[in-house]
Amino acid sequence: MRIQLLEPLIANQIAAGEVVERPASVVKELVENSIDANATQITVEIEIGGNELIRVIDNGQGIHSDDLLLALNRHATSKIRKLDDLMAIDSLGFRGEALASIASVSRLDLISKHHQAETAWRVRTEGAEIQAKKPAAHPQGTTVEVRQIFFNTPGRRKFLKSEKTEFQHIQEIVKRLALSHFDIGFKLTHQGKIVFDLKPAHDQLSQEKRIAALLGDECVQNLIYIQYESAGMLLKGWIGLPIFSRSQPDMQYLYINGRFVRDKLISHAIKQAYQDVLYHGRYPVYLLSFDLNPKELDVNVHPAKEEVRFRQTQIVHQFFMHAIQQALAKIKPEDVQHQKIKVDSVFTAHETSVPWSVQEKSETYGAEKNAAADVLKSSDVNLYPSPMDFKKTVQIEPSMLDFQQNSEARTDCRGDSRIAYPNKSMPTDTHQDYPLGYALGQIQNIYILSQTKNGLVIVDMHAAHERILYEKLKKDYSQQKLIKQNLLIPIVVKLLTHEMTAFENYQTLFKDLGFDIQALGEKEIVIRAIPALLKEKNLEQLVRDVLADLSHHDTTSRIDEQLNAVLTCVACHSAVRAHDVLTLPEMNALLRDIENMPRTQQCGHGRPTWIELPVKELDKLFLRGR
Repeated sequence: MRIQLLEPLIANQIAAGEVVERPASVVKELVENSIDANATQITVEIEIGGNELIRVIDNGQGIHSDDLLLALNRHATSKIRKLDDLMAIDSLGFRGEALASIASVSRLDLISKHHQAETAWRVRTEGAEIQAKKPAAHPQGTTVEVRQIFFNTPGRRKFLKSEKTEFQHIQEIVKRLALSHFDIGFKLTHQGKIVFDLKPAHDQLSQEKRIAALLGDECVQNLIYIQYESAGMLLKGWIGLPIFSRSQPDMQYLYINGRFVRDKLISHAIKQAYQDVLYHGRYPVYLLSFDLNPKELDVNVHPAKEEVRFRQTQIVHQFFMHAIQQALAKIKPEDVQHQKIKVDSVFTAHETSVPWSVQEKSETYGAEKNAAADVLKSSDVNLYPSPMDFKKTVQIEPSMLDFQQNSEARTDCRGDSRIAYPNKSMPTDTHQDYPLGYALGQIQNIYILSQTKNGLVIVDMHAAHERILYEKLKKDYSQQKLIKQNLLIPIVVKLLTHEMTAFENYQTLFKDLGFDIQALGEKEIVIRAIPALLKEKNLEQLVRDVLADLSHHDTTSRIDEQLNAVLTCVACHSAVRAHDVLTLPEMNALLRDIENMPRTQQCGHGRPTWIELPVKELDKLFLRGR
């Protein structure tokens, strides 16, 4: 077969295969055009899941009558004029392919009134046929009706799913756009029924109401607002509390310069920021808007424009990780006391039936604990405090001293003696002074029961103490220089070409992390010294993993992960255990540490350290007020 030019219709239909995958793709392109036209109200009307009708109505600037026919041609756009414009795109659309592609596979009706015109105009198409434009009655803005999508490409139409499935995709698209453009009102209908009607939201309270309408009240109750700015980059939005996580990444919304994207670099950074506080296998919830100079990223790398490429990947990665780590560290008990007890929504029954300290197999930590002990025991820093040495770190309240005087004296927290309840009752107003209140006692010597102004708090004492020790260990270890250990026998590692390139580019990074690694030819390196805490690790595999991270993300956190794993082990084995008997002052001191230390809502393994049961929930259990 000889080479020949394709007919325009065929070329458009091929292009439509990239742009128009299903009805939801049409909705995305049309609504983005409305947003680019500075619309403040957008209505999306759907029939039969978009298979029969998609109608998008906006009150934007409208299309000039002279441009109406031109808008239906490929590569006709008002967004860019020259190559330099492509390097600094600040609009959602720019290729000029959407309308032409949609028109080639549907029956399309385009009506628009330009904001400077007195008359609206209409153009109709049916596949390749374009009718002459005619005057029409229409307010300022544009209406696009798309009927019988893929009517002339039955091979594509048969791949469409059920009406319900296709509409779910449409609903998700409109939801994404509504969550990134709060200043625009969005209305979505299906079969004439209103699915949602969202008014413009210009302040944080109204924005959170919109989030609640789209993602649910429980989601909003477990979000915290963040705003972080540095080096010409601005990050703002909401991140989920670690305890409010998902089994799938289905509630992760990231917008870069107003565009919804899925970016592996940023996903990796957010995952690293949550790694200390998120339960294994769970995904954080977030709705984040990231603004930066359009010249610093390339959005022309994906047909649907859902992927981007950054010029300075390492800076962006560090920016996200630092911003979210900082926000998570600032979470206080009072920020999470509105949470309801819904254990089954996060963990399965077998995961919560037994405390972590009982489930965990101590032998899995043996090597890590020995490695940590050998290196840290000679340090001036007190890395192994007595598990119940709380009174040295918090001020004892008078009421707590009263409890101590009336309690049975103990010298060892692992003794068999039980707590003797004080003869003097707790003052009625003391529980209002602290977010976690004052301890009442222990449950099965595993949990601490505390009274607050809102109700009861139940604390997993091992998990909470483990977290406190872990945070202290991290702080103490970061404040002293990394201890290097020279290897008796240096390790020679053969690298692949791309691994060697990564090593040459980031050799100083290894030095900063406590390694002494040198090139030994074109494809070999020799490891002469390592951070002392990592002496029992598979060093060759660790170095290869680090180089893989550097090749893909221009950054790595594997060394920190290994160091933190050792410190987590030390904290776990140093913390008070289940069935240890505590005095009331010790319990209260633990509560004060939880309130004052960062990230104490979860232990080092991501399990919750405490939950609250409000009085109104107790009233429901006992049917009070009915």
